[in-house]
Amino acid sequence: MIAPVAAHRSPAAPRRRGGTALLGDLLDDAERRILASRQADLWKPWVARADAEEIAELVLGRTIGDDDLDQPLSAATRRRLQAMFQRRIDGEPLAMIRGWIDFRGLRLTVRGDVFTPRPSSELLAIEAIRRLRRRRRPVAVDVATGAGPVALAVGDAVPGARVIGLDIAARAVSLARSNARRLAVGNVEFRRSDMLAGLPRPLRRQVDVITFHPPYVAGHELKTLPGEIARFEPVESLTDRSSDGLGLVRHLADEATAWLRPGGWVLVEVGPYLARSATAVLRRGGIRDLRSLRDGLAVTRVLAGQAP
Repeated sequence: MIAPVAAHRSPAAPRRRGGTALLGDLLDDAERRILASRQADLWKPWVARADAEEIAELVLGRTIGDDDLDQPLSAATRRRLQAMFQRRIDGEPLAMIRGWIDFRGLRLTVRGDVFTPRPSSELLAIEAIRRLRRRRRPVAVDVATGAGPVALAVGDAVPGARVIGLDIAARAVSLARSNARRLAVGNVEFRRSDMLAGLPRPLRRQVDVITFHPPYVAGHELKTLPGEIARFEPVESLTDRSSDGLGLVRHLADEATAWLRPGGWVLVEVGPYLARSATAVLRRGGIRDLRSLRDGLAVTRVLAGQAP
């Protein structure tokens, strides 16, 4: 689940021209230190350089190219850059540093007290959109919606749908509503709810798709998470404290068929290592025709099944 990072190496000091540090050398230094960090969660080594360059563009307020690398920097700019680089070295996610993330073409505001959306969740939205477009005036429900990425992506792509995002955390619902207003996605509403309990009763057996990205880290595995996740994400967005990480998946499996239309879909995002056990949980809850859906890296990300 967590990508390994390189062993620690002492960074070389940036070279200087006439006593002034050059941008390229500061980027090289930041790349080495991010790569060596035991706090940052890097799925590939090249991400360290990409993060350093994006931070530099945030500080400088412009896109940087090869011609910029030999440019000297003022002392004030150097200090700002190094302070921002240090935040990433200490494990703060890049999305939190910049305050937003792009998800399916939507720029979402993020905050430290709400789970930061991941690009890997785009598959969940894609699969929901594909199924909803086949239906007339469809209804979609996104459970544990967080900042609202999946619900808003679905609402934006299927304007004729009614989309409801649910989250037990008031701060998440507030942020999701703010994102919806700013993006002017008017067919999505957000409600505070413990799982499906907050849905309007008239929607029983009327929902076409339920999406769910549960907190699936087992309680005893919390201590193994890198600092980027353990220190910067709300703990309730990481684990339901069950022994296998599937406590809330069991909860959804028990409730989903009471809300779904016959043939309606449940789409659940889990770690690839949980795909088989989560499939068994959903099947015991009455979900049928279960299948695994893989992302562009050929890794199972989403489990899909239908209500009887």
